[in-house]
Amino acid sequence: MKNSFCAAMVAVCVLFTGSVSAQEKTNAPKNKKRRSVTISNHGIRIEETDSSKTKIGKLDTASQESKSRFTTSIGPCDIGINILADNTNYADPSVRSYLHVPAAQQNKSLFDLRQGKSINVNVYPIMVSYKAVNTHGQRIYISTGIGLQLYNFRFESPLTFTKNPAGVMLDTISFKKDKLGLDYINVPLMLTFKTRISGKNWLVYGFGITEGYLVAAWNKQVSGARGQVKVHDKFGLADFNTCVSAEIGWQDGFRFYATYQLTSLYNNGIDLHPFSFGLRFSGI
Repeated sequence: MKNSFCAAMVAVCVLFTGSVSAQEKTNAPKNKKRRSVTISNHGIRIEETDSSKTKIGKLDTASQESKSRFTTSIGPCDIGINILADNTNYADPSVRSYLHVPAAQQNKSLFDLRQGKSINVNVYPIMVSYKAVNTHGQRIYISTGIGLQLYNFRFESPLTFTKNPAGVMLDTISFKKDKLGLDYINVPLMLTFKTRISGKNWLVYGFGITEGYLVAAWNKQVSGARGQVKVHDKFGLADFNTCVSAEIGWQDGFRFYATYQLTSLYNNGIDLHPFSFGLRFSGI
């Protein structure tokens, strides 16, 4: 009888211990990883944190991240206007054969732009930056990535770009809209400086170079006589371009940018070089 009572007590203890252990496992906090999205002048950053870490642990992690040499983020977005620098020799036979316009109009005024409607947009979806210098008053970044360079040229003259043969002609009607659109995919290499002015105020400035490839080109025209006409072709345009760029402004504020295309838009005697300037939103 005594042995039976002891065995029963042992069984109850085992069951009670197992129940408490199971309850502790059930009530134990689970380690969950949470993703946080931060949107700022530096772009959009997605970070993954462990919710089980203490507040001190999170502060330590943030401190470690601030010391990281490499960062990946969504980079700058530029909006500006275009100017065309025309270095064409209009006496060149190759130029004359490309321009199907009267000889008296084969001059630099042929490609005059409507400046306020000739827009440049640059977007850099992915940028990787290396912090080469990090002192109390100076930071220097080297950055690269992949981007899109978009040109829209609106002309004063009624220009029509032809496919076969590739060329430019003066049309006989007036257009409500006459645009040449060019889309390049490019790879930038940027050197960015940040100099502390006072407290948390940093002056940001830098320069760089981009190499681009023409992925799309079209001539879009809108008129009362023909409606909307859009023709896709290369129109004798060069496949590649090289641009230099510069920026200046304040951290966490607006910046000004400028780009100049070193290479001509065309692969023939037409020698046009876009110069663009405007505002840069976000950045390194």
